[in-house]
Amino acid sequence: MSNTAPSEFNASVAEQNPDFLRTLNEFAVDLISIPNATDLFWYVARNVAGRLGFVDCVIYTADVETQELTQVAALGEKNPYGRTILNPLVIPFGVGITGKVALSRQPIIVDDLLNDANYIQDSQPARSEICVPLLSRGQLVGVIDSEHPDAHAFGPAELEILTTVAAMTSAKLELLDEADRSQQRYADLVKTHAKLSEEICSRKALEAELHDARRHEAVGQLTGRLAYDFNNLLSVISGNLELVEAYFKEPSSRRFLNEASLASQRATRLVSDLLVFAQRSKLTFSKTNMNDLVADLCGVSVVPHNVTLQLDLSPIDLVADTDVSAAKSAINAVISNGIEAMADGGTLTVSTDIVGRSTMSRLMLPRVLSPGVYVSVKVVDTGTGMTSDQIERVFDPFFSTKPASSGYGLGLSMVHGFMKQSGGAVVVSQNTPKGTILELFFPVQP
Repeated sequence: MSNTAPSEFNASVAEQNPDFLRTLNEFAVDLISIPNATDLFWYVARNVAGRLGFVDCVIYTADVETQELTQVAALGEKNPYGRTILNPLVIPFGVGITGKVALSRQPIIVDDLLNDANYIQDSQPARSEICVPLLSRGQLVGVIDSEHPDAHAFGPAELEILTTVAAMTSAKLELLDEADRSQQRYADLVKTHAKLSEEICSRKALEAELHDARRHEAVGQLTGRLAYDFNNLLSVISGNLELVEAYFKEPSSRRFLNEASLASQRATRLVSDLLVFAQRSKLTFSKTNMNDLVADLCGVSVVPHNVTLQLDLSPIDLVADTDVSAAKSAINAVISNGIEAMADGGTLTVSTDIVGRSTMSRLMLPRVLSPGVYVSVKVVDTGTGMTSDQIERVFDPFFSTKPASSGYGLGLSMVHGFMKQSGGAVVVSQNTPKGTILELFFPVQP
């Protein structure tokens, strides 16, 4: 065995191997387009070592953590076809000739393997061996090994050739490693940018929701106070109307009194609706089978002949904690809203489900809801739908997309107030390709 340091390149190498310079030139040109380490190793074994007269070549990669060498490319008996390696060896650092090179990081030429106790026979017995390390930034990344059936087959010329090939291979490995790091840094930047954009969008959405919640709360507080004061005034007006009716018996007088009394009753209902919107109504909670409640409401709903009502109830019993009367009013208001949106006909689908039990369904919960389990009652129409601006204002009191004579515009505002007071929520969105989706979430107590 001889530990031989590579000398400066001289012309004698090229004279002994005429293909040396041409092969290295082609190698240098092809290095630019080799995309990864695997292709590089196989190219070196076949297109470089093979053309330079080496009858055998095995390339190992080094794992510094496990202190092992692994065969990854080969030429000769080790490579019967394709990119297959026959009996690929894993050699610990320090074991065998390749292992010694891995530890010392110095090239080795063994003139006669019969006299070397470190020799590990692979696919076929050999007589001489040459092995050089692959070094990248001072770190071992692999070794290039070649064996020959004749003794004294390798000398300074072969060492010069293989050392030059190893240096060019290591340089390309450094470039590939730097490219991988650059690509990873770019991917990390893209990921960070996406996360930052998502956080900004999420923050803006949360700020919009907070602004909307504060606006509704302020309007609700004002509405609640006005409703209480107005209700007191109505009580006085209604009481006085009853007293007046007792004194005036003439039919003409009673007609005016009846109209005044009806106006007072409508105002009383309006006040009641305002209290619901302001979340000031008195609710009595009980465990309610939502499938039965929805089925009963759909059974008595007045549906035009050009509207198809589809009922899609959950196969499991859905029991929520809610005020039955208020829940009926809310669901009925949503169903009526969907029917009125389909003046030209369409399909109204009412479905029930349970959400919040699984991780996936919890992701479907609106952000305004606290974590928990909810019964979902979804009403989907194929009507005219609403614009984004209309959706933003749909729960505002006295807002309506219908003519002024169609009502006060408190229907969905009352639904919003009741659902929030009961610990649930109502969400509106656009239906694709047309129409509107209104989904009510009723809390389920454990």
